Amino acid sequence: MIKVERPAGGDELRRWRLVEGDTSLLYRTINRGKRSVTLDLRSDAGRKIALELASHCDVVLENFRPGTLERWGLGPDDLRVVRPDIVLVRISAYGQNGPYRDRPGFGAIAEAVGGLRELTGEPDRLPARTGVSLADSVAGLYAVIGALMCLLRREGGAVDVALHEAVFSLTESLLPDFEAYGVQRERLGGRMEGVAPSNAYACADGTVIIAGNGDSIFRRFMDVIERPDLASDPLLATNDGRWARRDEIDFAIGQWTRRHDISFVLCALEKAGVPAGRIYQAADIARDPQYLARGMVQQFDVPGLPSPVGFPGVVPRIDDRTTQVRSLGPDLGAHTREVLAGLLDFTDDQIDGLYAEEVL
Repeated sequence: MIKVERPAGGDELRRWRLVEGDTSLLYRTINRGKRSVTLDLRSDAGRKIALELASHCDVVLENFRPGTLERWGLGPDDLRVVRPDIVLVRISAYGQNGPYRDRPGFGAIAEAVGGLRELTGEPDRLPARTGVSLADSVAGLYAVIGALMCLLRREGGAVDVALHEAVFSLTESLLPDFEAYGVQRERLGGRMEGVAPSNAYACADGTVIIAGNGDSIFRRFMDVIERPDLASDPLLATNDGRWARRDEIDFAIGQWTRRHDISFVLCALEKAGVPAGRIYQAADIARDPQYLARGMVQQFDVPGLPSPVGFPGVVPRIDDRTTQVRSLGPDLGAHTREVLAGLLDFTDDQIDGLYAEEVL
């Protein structure tokens, strides 16, 4: 996979969450397995090289505002001249058409317009964010799905992914519930609309997440917390009844969890078959035996750091094997010479000349 970056500075992501050096671990993580080529796409020479590279590729992925590639002479029609069956994947804030197509937008705006931000956080506070770039990650997954669909039909094609639509797809029955019944979803903090009990609960030494919302699970859960009255209450036998009395149930659970430490709570719930877990921080993930057993924490040497660093593995596993990450996100332009010489047969003199002209 070849990542084309502008010669001066490259992808801005290189400096996001930068602790030291000139390339962040965020960039190293997201751009794993890629080769970095610097190229000025606004120049005639850069455009020509980009088209030559595209002629050797099955898929071209871009995330500029709609119309940008066309202005540079790298739009769909230009790409199909050099590769008729090419798949062009386009990610943008609002998609390639519609009244909002030219508006700028990032993931935070997509989460708002997609309906997710209004559902996130405590009801008496401003809407909160999830803490990761959810819209960008989900849009990337849809981009891959679209590209694979086009490759399977072997005819090329264009994939149009809008960030706000990717987020909207996660909102389940938000719209149908409103259209049919006028139901307006609201922020519920740690709860999930219409599902009980499922929440965060304070223990003597921290917090656990417990999802005891299955009908049979709920009865076992109530037995564990020594509330047989709730376990046998016919009005709580189904989720509708439990949701109506969610505050009462959460209060009873909280009374029990606060008397015990996390280890005791998790052990008791595991024995009863009640889904529960501690809230992990990075250190917990790094040493967790389940992550390690499945190869989901992979160690890499990072330039400038004295010891290997753990990075996320590849999801999903295939044929009971974990895919090994080939390489971290590369230094800016680390593969420019290799790609141009190896793929396009450029000579060293040609490449040196392009560097001198600041095309690379």
